[in-house]
Amino acid sequence: MRILTSRKNVFLTFTMLTLAYNIHAQSQNLTLNQDPKFEQLLNDKRKFNTSIITNDSYRIQIFSGKSEDAKKTLSDFKREYTNIDGTIIFNTPNYKVIVGNFKTRIEAEKNLADIRKKYKSVFLLKPGK
Repeated sequence: MRILTSRKNVFLTFTMLTLAYNIHAQSQNLTLNQDPKFEQLLNDKRKFNTSIITNDSYRIQIFSGKSEDAKKTLSDFKREYTNIDGTIIFNTPNYKVIVGNFKTRIEAEKNLADIRKKYKSVFLLKPGK
């Protein structure tokens, strides 16, 4: 093993301290310019997400099949029943049209009887399903 002379030792120590002093890897501040509409959209999304209650409500499935037929069924449904909300869910291999967000089973069954007059293969989805 080679022993360094004191002169080389001092030179290496001085060089290392100089290099370490000049390193500024994370000392800069970051300024983020963000569109104010972005924050508004986030707040709207948070409000919307808290208003969705999927596990505590009864829903009605009115269609299961191909994508285009599901879109047409949902469009027809929204035209006829403007006060009941609906959506399309993809569950391999079918698209399902799910409507309503009923808090009680009685309310759901009343709407189910009315919807069944127009749509043939409808059934009630229990909460948590």
